[in-house]
Amino acid sequence: MPATEKTVRRSLLVASAVLLSTALTAPAALAAPGPATSPPAAPPAHTPVVGGERLGKPGTQVNLAAGVPVLPKELSARSWIVADAETGDVLAAHDAHRPLAPASTLKMLFADTLLPKWPRTTTHRVEPSDLAGVGSGSSMVGVKENETYSVHDLWLGVFLRSGNDAVHVLAAMNGGVDKTVDEMNAHAEELQALDTHAVSPDGYDAPGQVSSAYDLTLIARSGLQKKDFREYCSTVRAQFPGETKKNKKGKRVRESFEIQNTNRLLSGDYDVPVYQGIAGVKNGNTTNAGATFTGVAERDGKVLLVTVMNPKKKESNEVYKETARLFDWGFAAAGKVEPVGELVPPKSVADATAAPGPSASPGQAGGTGAGSQPVASAHTGGGADGMGVALGITGGVLALLAGGAFLVNRRWPLPDLVRRRPRP
Repeated sequence: MPATEKTVRRSLLVASAVLLSTALTAPAALAAPGPATSPPAAPPAHTPVVGGERLGKPGTQVNLAAGVPVLPKELSARSWIVADAETGDVLAAHDAHRPLAPASTLKMLFADTLLPKWPRTTTHRVEPSDLAGVGSGSSMVGVKENETYSVHDLWLGVFLRSGNDAVHVLAAMNGGVDKTVDEMNAHAEELQALDTHAVSPDGYDAPGQVSSAYDLTLIARSGLQKKDFREYCSTVRAQFPGETKKNKKGKRVRESFEIQNTNRLLSGDYDVPVYQGIAGVKNGNTTNAGATFTGVAERDGKVLLVTVMNPKKKESNEVYKETARLFDWGFAAAGKVEPVGELVPPKSVADATAAPGPSASPGQAGGTGAGSQPVASAHTGGGADGMGVALGITGGVLALLAGGAFLVNRRWPLPDLVRRRPRP
C-alpha cells in the first residue's frame, strides 16, 4: 500500500477515535445543543412500517435495474412476497402488509407456538371433548376418539394433511382453544407479525382472523429455526395410526394408513411438478381465504421464502404455479436486485441486540423456541449515527460502532439450512 494512502487511513482512524472519545466524554451542555439552536424533534407523523416503508405501499415493489430479471407476468395473487430466508432481505413484494384471511397457513403460527411444549414421544388418549368445535367441512387426518396418539403422530397430521382434528387435540393438550389462541397472538406479537390476529388455532374461517404475506413469511422463518418444524414441513408421506378394530380372528389390532403432504410443490400433482429444492412450508384453502401458500426452497446455496395469498385466477393449483414462478425469479435475481425491505427479527432478538453491555451478546441473542440462536455475520449496512454532520467522514465508523450489535444479528440463518432430504 503506498505511504500516502497509509497516512490518510491512519489519520482517519485517529480522527475517528478522537471524535468518538469527545462524543462520549463531552459535558451534556456541549453534547446536546440548547433549544435556541436545535428545537426538539417533532414526533413521527406515522407509525413506521414493519420491514421498511416500501412494504407498506400499495402495488408491486421491486428495484428493477440492469441485469435484474423482470417479474413474471402471470401473477394474479392479491398479495405476495419473495425474501431471502437467511439474510431477511425482501427482494420483491406486492401488497405485503395487506390483511387477508390466512386459511391453514395459520397453522405455521400454531406449530411455532406449541412445538416446543412436548417431546415427540408424549402420548395422549383422545377424549370426545378434544374434538369439539372442529369446523364443518374441515380438512381432517382421521383422529379417532378414545384412541391414543403420540405428539409426533399429531404433528404429522397437522403438517401433511392440515388436519384440524389433530390441531384441536393438541390445543386441548395445551389447555384449550382459547388459551392456545391467546398464546398464538402473543407469539405473533413477539415475532413482530403485527398484521396477524388469530381467532381459531387451525386457520378455519372466522370473523377478524387475518394475516399478511409479510407476517406469514416471518412466521415461517421463525418456525424453520426449529428442527422438528423443518422435518415435519418437508415430509412428503408418512404412516398415521388408524382405528383399533377386531380382525377376522377376533383379535383387536390397530393398523396404520399412509398420508401424503398436500403441498403440491413438495408432493407433485398432475399439473404441478415437484419444485427443485423445495423444503416446505404450508398451504391452505378455504372459501373466504381462497388458496394461500408459504414455501421455502434452496438452490445453489441460496434459501428463499415465498408467500402467495389468494390468486384471482382460479385455475387448478394456481397458488403453486405462481409460487414456482416467483421462486424462479428470486433465484435468478438474488445477488442482483436491491432489496425493498427486510424481514425483521423477533422483538426479543431486536431488544437484546439494542441493549448495551455484556447482556447483548451479539452472536447468542435469544430467539423463539428451541434451536433458534442467531449466528454472527459480517453483513453491514449504512445509516446515520445521530451525532450530526460535524463528524463528517467519520460518521460511518461511529455508526458501525454504535449499531454493531444490530448489524451482526441482521442475518438470521437457518440451522443446517433446509436442503431437501431424499423422499421415501
